[in-house]
Amino acid sequence: MPTLDRTQTIAAPLDEVFAFFSDPGNLARITPPWLSFRIHGEAPLPLAEGSRIEYRIRWGWLRLGWVTRITRWRPPHEFEDVQERGPYRRWAHTHRFRATERGVVIEDHVDYALPFGPLGRLVHALRVRGQIEGIFDYRREAIARIFTAGTAP
Repeated sequence: MPTLDRTQTIAAPLDEVFAFFSDPGNLARITPPWLSFRIHGEAPLPLAEGSRIEYRIRWGWLRLGWVTRITRWRPPHEFEDVQERGPYRRWAHTHRFRATERGVVIEDHVDYALPFGPLGRLVHALRVRGQIEGIFDYRREAIARIFTAGTAP
């Protein structure tokens, strides 16, 4: 199963960083514009274990619905969202936050798999892996910009 790991350090307090990531309204701020990310319906606030978030994205010419559920909630250090319905056969994204003397280390770990067996693996190798990396590259830059500019929550 493919995985993606990213680590980033932000010069901000742990509680502030966790609060930012705990607000589904901030997802659009850290998602590339080309995905046309939109929350569908009411986002649960505050988030907690069991919270369900519905949203829409655009992937090329396709408009996709995606539903995730918070399956682990350990404020202010960790939470996990798992796809209930969407474009992947599996998507589990673990978010970890650790305070250090330089700020907060943000760690993202994603386990994912595409549907369609060998065809899905080929599409992953040719296109999807690069797109996911691009999404997380954008996310890193957006997070740095938001926290440097002091525009978090």
